[in-house]
Parts: sequence; structure tokens; C-alpha cells
Amino acid sequence: MILLDTHALAWVQRAHRRAKPLVRWAGQLYVSSVTLLELQFLSESGRADIAPLPEFADDPRWLIDEPPALPWFQTAFDLSWTRDPFDRLLAAHALFRGWRLATADSRILAHLDSRHTIEL
Repeated sequence: MILLDTHALAWVQRAHRRAKPLVRWAGQLYVSSVTLLELQFLSESGRADIAPLPEFADDPRWLIDEPPALPWFQTAFDLSWTRDPFDRLLAAHALFRGWRLATADSRILAHLDSRHTIEL
């Protein structure tokens, strides 16, 4: 299973070239509810021109995954290498589920080994 970080989700949604490594994972792509919140923040701040959020939540190319909060957040406690709450929760989500996180974020890639990531 693959968890899409925020950039990965936007790239898949727009069929961007950076999403090509994810094509073979069709049917195994997941989105965190944290990503939907981050997209809302980016939209409100004017930092992202994105499709309306219901389009992301209802897209058949992926499923929304909502792990139980307490064990998910307890996993995030150990990820002190980032102060970005979205990155911390997305990395914890992938680790908690035992999934790979699709990301281009160099900080995440530097701290999670390749067993836990797909570099975009």
C-alpha cells in the first residue's frame, strides 16, 4: 500500500510527470485525512490553486485512510526530526500502517529509509 503525501496527491490528480512512478500502484493508493486538511490550509492561504476538496476525497484513484488517532499520534511522538505537523503526521501514518509514503520531500526521504518511501 502507498500513502500519498500532499504533493504526490496533487501530482496524481493532475497527471503530472512526477506521479509516473505511482502508475503501477493503481488500486493501492491511499490518502490521509491529514493531507486533506493541509490542502485546505494551502488553499486558504493562497499558496495552492487546487481542485475543490470534495474532488480529492471522492476520486476513485485512491481511498481515504483514517487510522485510529491515539496509536497514530503515538507513532508521531518519535518523529522529532521535523517540526512540520503535516509531515510528522503523514510520516507517522505511513509507519503506523506499515505502508510506503510517496514523497519528494527531501527531509522525509533523509529520515525514513527506502523501505518506507517511494521517492518522486
